[in-house]
Amino acid sequence: MTALRRDTAVHFGVDRIVDDPTRLPTAARVGLVTNESARLARDATRRSRVALLGAGIPLVRLFAPEHGLSAAGADGRAMPDGVDAATGLPIVSLYGARFAPPDDALADLDLVVFDIPDVGARFYTYAWTLSHVMESCARLGVPLAVLDRPNPLGGVLSAAEGPVLDEECCVSFLGRWPIPVRHALTLGELARHWSATRLPHVQLTVVPCAGWRREQQWPALGLPWVPTSPAMPSFESVLLYPGLCLFEGTNLSVGRGTDAPFQRVAAPWLQAQRLIDAVSDRLPPAVRLVAERVTPGEGPFAGEPCEGVRVEVRDPKGVRPVSLALTLLGTVIRVEPEAFAWARYPTAANPLGGDHFERLVGRRGIVERLTDLTTPVTPGDIAHWTETGNWASRVRDALLYE
Repeated sequence: MTALRRDTAVHFGVDRIVDDPTRLPTAARVGLVTNESARLARDATRRSRVALLGAGIPLVRLFAPEHGLSAAGADGRAMPDGVDAATGLPIVSLYGARFAPPDDALADLDLVVFDIPDVGARFYTYAWTLSHVMESCARLGVPLAVLDRPNPLGGVLSAAEGPVLDEECCVSFLGRWPIPVRHALTLGELARHWSATRLPHVQLTVVPCAGWRREQQWPALGLPWVPTSPAMPSFESVLLYPGLCLFEGTNLSVGRGTDAPFQRVAAPWLQAQRLIDAVSDRLPPAVRLVAERVTPGEGPFAGEPCEGVRVEVRDPKGVRPVSLALTLLGTVIRVEPEAFAWARYPTAANPLGGDHFERLVGRRGIVERLTDLTTPVTPGDIAHWTETGNWASRVRDALLYE
């Protein structure tokens, strides 16, 4: 990959701090919530934490989300505390024994900085790590600065997709507060929204990106993609993840341990061409399905030859991943009713793995409708489930970009 892009038109929040550290509140002891995927826009070989230290930011402690500081830990696996080989700083894990910073790790700090890339999906847990950090900082009176980064899916609010999380039944570490599955905000904008609606006492600074426009998805930036976790190796995986991740609540593989995770669904019992024939007239022109044989390296059917379909993206801006996945899922259930089953998905945040699909989708009733074989799921059902209601007006005051 081409790592050095000093002429890039887009600069992340961290680039702007490295150029001008006075953009941050004055502090003598700073904690940083980050991971290995946090790099500079101008040079993807430069880790955020190393660059901030080099700019004179007095970091004394690191905090790491799911997948650890390395961003390479297995999905859902508890991560230990440790020491960062690159900086010598202690690492406090925020995924496993705890999900929020412990008070004694914040009490001696003058500032917490948050700099982690996101993928724009509600159930990708980095946003909820941010929510816990915000709560802890608000309670202890420690200022928080979020160094913003583009949403790789773009920020066009008309492309947002529900369901919006139902707080009465589906709260978990995959979704704590009511936002859509594909929310179309940056983490800095989410922080501003939560500060206004949930945590008015947090002392929040957001350092915006420079040069990013809401219409821009990741490929338009001309920057290399640095995987944010093991199953996010490419923009295509990121683009389809908000939808195909729903299949992790089922007994199908989503391609973990293959070259294209979250771009395929597969199982030994799946008849790929039968599925394609049954669903093809309901697919948008932005995608097409390709029948294939694949052997997943991990997850359901690891090491077993499977038949499946791969989603080939023709027009990224035309992809509505949640609608696509729910359409596919309803069709799989209809054509393979005896073989299909809902599945548990144990993680450090949900050790028994129960209700995983509903934790992902964020509302009750969809499971029952999908499995009602007397009446096939309709496009009207899909449109209803993926509505975002008044999301655009709710977040209008939090937006940072045109």
